[in-house]
Amino acid sequence: MNIIELIPQFGGLVYTIAAFVIALSVIVAVHEYGHYIVGRWSGIHAEVFSLGFGPVLWSRKDRRGTRWQIAALPFGGYVKFLGDANAASGKDGETMAEIYRESPEDLRHTMHGAPLWARSATVAAGPVFNFVMSILVFTAVFMVQGVARDPLTVGKLYPLPEQGIELREGDEILSIGGVEAPGAEDGISWSAFTAALPQAPVLDYRVRRDGQEMTVTGPYPFPPYVHRVAPRSAAMDIDLRPGDVITALDGETIHAFDQLKQAVESSGGRPLLLNVWRDGEMLDFALAPRRTDEPTPDGGFATLWRIGIAGGMAFEPATETAGPVAAFLGGLSQTWSIIQGSLSGLWHMVTGAISTCNISGPIGIAETSGAMASQGAQSFISFIAVLSTAVGLLNLFPIPALDGGHLMFYAYEAVVGKPPSDGVVRVLMAIGLALILSLMVFALGNDLLC
Repeated sequence: MNIIELIPQFGGLVYTIAAFVIALSVIVAVHEYGHYIVGRWSGIHAEVFSLGFGPVLWSRKDRRGTRWQIAALPFGGYVKFLGDANAASGKDGETMAEIYRESPEDLRHTMHGAPLWARSATVAAGPVFNFVMSILVFTAVFMVQGVARDPLTVGKLYPLPEQGIELREGDEILSIGGVEAPGAEDGISWSAFTAALPQAPVLDYRVRRDGQEMTVTGPYPFPPYVHRVAPRSAAMDIDLRPGDVITALDGETIHAFDQLKQAVESSGGRPLLLNVWRDGEMLDFALAPRRTDEPTPDGGFATLWRIGIAGGMAFEPATETAGPVAAFLGGLSQTWSIIQGSLSGLWHMVTGAISTCNISGPIGIAETSGAMASQGAQSFISFIAVLSTAVGLLNLFPIPALDGGHLMFYAYEAVVGKPPSDGVVRVLMAIGLALILSLMVFALGNDLLC
């Protein structure tokens, strides 16, 4: 084999691994910093803050006595609080008070000797910081993207194969094909507007341009234009790209994204032949749709055939700056939506309503990281926010060895008045670790087999 042929594949692998490491490192750093800073505020001393495991590549001790370090294996991290090692190595049933009997004031600064409220807050802070990070990232995205102007105004026009288009950037759209365009206060839904449109490759647009109303020709507003390609999808496997326009399906000309969607959903998974316009050149592709479990508005899931592309408008709507309150509420809503969707998906997998192939392991997450990074900084940053929400939620599950398991122990202590015995904790921690390792192996199997 010619080694030159391997260079692009090797470069793609390095890019994917780099994107995965960056995404994971950011999420872990935020999570562990939550533990660290709330522990510090609560009077618990952190001895080590480590990003990564294994041999230490760099370290520095700050004025508070905390060693900050970067280790060789960038697949996690930890905060070691005062007394953790002593608690792990205590002999002959020694208690923390006995270990620190010569300096009882130090006991208060250990994780095990701190009040229950301080321990609980410190443990809960990791997932909470993951959620806060997601909310802030989505808030920033909403502020950068802005909100669509009213009335609908043409921003950037995407390149399309249709000729004789007279629509211009800055045109305010009043109607398309004789159908009034939805406004912010007229109560017309976009779905009703789309359904009422005549299906033709070119339509008449009534627009306001420089204060004058006129009729111009423009493209069908929702063409089969590829705006995004989903990672690990049939479309990505055949190298469909953002900016591609699907002009025909199995030899039949199409000009609306809905035509493509309906054909894919009714395909039953059989291979489809696509004619694609890309930068003025016609290309031919063949791909087979794949079954995908998607959330429904009622909180359930529907299994549909998909090829893994997202459509949109023939132009980018002009936007105006979103206010900080509206953007924050949007970020909060987006994060809550991810949490709800994750819990709903997990429940439906447990009950057998949807496939367990929806659980991705490290390979799947790495591939998605690389794919999102290749689609631009905003897509990659948004993906990190989604993953941060998922990590925060996972850590709250009441499984020993996770943050949620520790909170479960603290809840028991709050009710009973004393912590569970060391023997019980050791057994439950072993069970928790076994569950986590089993889940990791199962997810890795999904990456390789699904």
